[in-house]
Amino acid sequence: MLKRYSEALIGVLFGVDLLLVGASWLAAYGLRLHTVFATPQGVPPLRDYVLALGAILPLFAWLLRSRGLYSERRIASLSGEVAAIWSTVSFAVLLLTALTFFVRSAEYSRGVVLAFWLLCGGSLTGLRLCARGFLRSVRRRGHNLRHVLVVGAGRLAEEVVDRIHSHAEVGLRIRGVLTDDRSVRHLRGAPVRGGYGDLKAVLAEAPVDQVLVALPREDADQLEKVLRDLDDASVRVSLVPDLLAFMTLRSSVEDFDGLPVISLRESPLVGWAALEKRLFDLLVSGGALLLLSPLLAAVALALRLACGRPVFYVQRRMGLDGRVFRMFKFRTMRPDAEAGTGPVWSRSDDARRTPLGRLLRRTNLDELPQLWNVLRGDMSLVGPRPERPELIERFRREIPGYMLRHQVKSGVTGWAQVHGWRGNTSLHERIEHDLYYVQNWSLELDLRILLMTLWRGFRNAY
Repeated sequence: MLKRYSEALIGVLFGVDLLLVGASWLAAYGLRLHTVFATPQGVPPLRDYVLALGAILPLFAWLLRSRGLYSERRIASLSGEVAAIWSTVSFAVLLLTALTFFVRSAEYSRGVVLAFWLLCGGSLTGLRLCARGFLRSVRRRGHNLRHVLVVGAGRLAEEVVDRIHSHAEVGLRIRGVLTDDRSVRHLRGAPVRGGYGDLKAVLAEAPVDQVLVALPREDADQLEKVLRDLDDASVRVSLVPDLLAFMTLRSSVEDFDGLPVISLRESPLVGWAALEKRLFDLLVSGGALLLLSPLLAAVALALRLACGRPVFYVQRRMGLDGRVFRMFKFRTMRPDAEAGTGPVWSRSDDARRTPLGRLLRRTNLDELPQLWNVLRGDMSLVGPRPERPELIERFRREIPGYMLRHQVKSGVTGWAQVHGWRGNTSLHERIEHDLYYVQNWSLELDLRILLMTLWRGFRNAY
């Protein structure tokens, strides 16, 4: 019953997708050639554009199906589905444009093609949003459910059960758990129905649609027997590998020609995300340098008159992927400040500061030249604060996972700084905040940190 219901939903979604593709093509024709956007050179006949649907609809039907957009996506992310839609639409439009280049008799307005790309991608995305919202509402009411049996133990099985309970919208309901831990009767609220050896009996008693195998590493020798017991069962089987101890930054699974490849550590800023963040950095840092140029000139002149040369303090810092760059600041200490101490953090009562430097540090004006580092691409507006290579050699030995913060560019401000972990404060707390930023990066989080920086200023600035 569930399978037939899912097939009906997929069939409806497929049909509506093709209707939206066709409607987007005709709407693009009308928008470009029969509105204020029309050109005086003349309007090509609608018939030519209607005939083009004979090639457009089969092409989209094939591409949308080949990208897996009609497979069951209960636990797939919305962002991944939207990205697949836009990449499919973009590829189809490029392919159609290339075909019209070789088929001279088929020439279409570039404005129509551009409008079609926007309308098609936007309408298909909107349909997916509506479909997800509808299915979430239906599943929360107890319909369109998939009943699950969890086979496993320990922390891994607990994580699986917790995720299912916390995401009722995906429509998974736990029938029970099979574990060889005889001391456990309930696992995170799910009833324990027996051990691994009871798998066949439990499947015969209770209707189950899917089995999630979440064996801990110490029970890995049971995997072959569990899978063998599932050979005769007409249920969907999914394997959750016990890699919790190794999953660090934005772990993911990729398909390499049918071979699953699990990425245990991956930077969040690759592809479009990296471009998005870089464009944001360029726009904001470039605009800030222009707006603040009178202030920068005034501070430089005051330093020149009060403290002499040099005005800028240039220091080696470590950034993205462990690369060393030269970071710029306004000089706030005496030129020989580290002659007797070597590389050390500044303190609240640091006697090495000049009187003007003390004011610049309190107001954070000494950090403004780093906008030039952002414009050059050495740094980002938001990210973990860069440290000196000499200090990092010690930190990486003392703190496990310290170098994970170098998966993204260093920042002028960061999640740790707006929470007060700056200067001579707890290094462990700072690293925890930095890793939270790396794991949860988004452009919205960057904007939030920038607003918090402007509102609160840098804390512990000395």
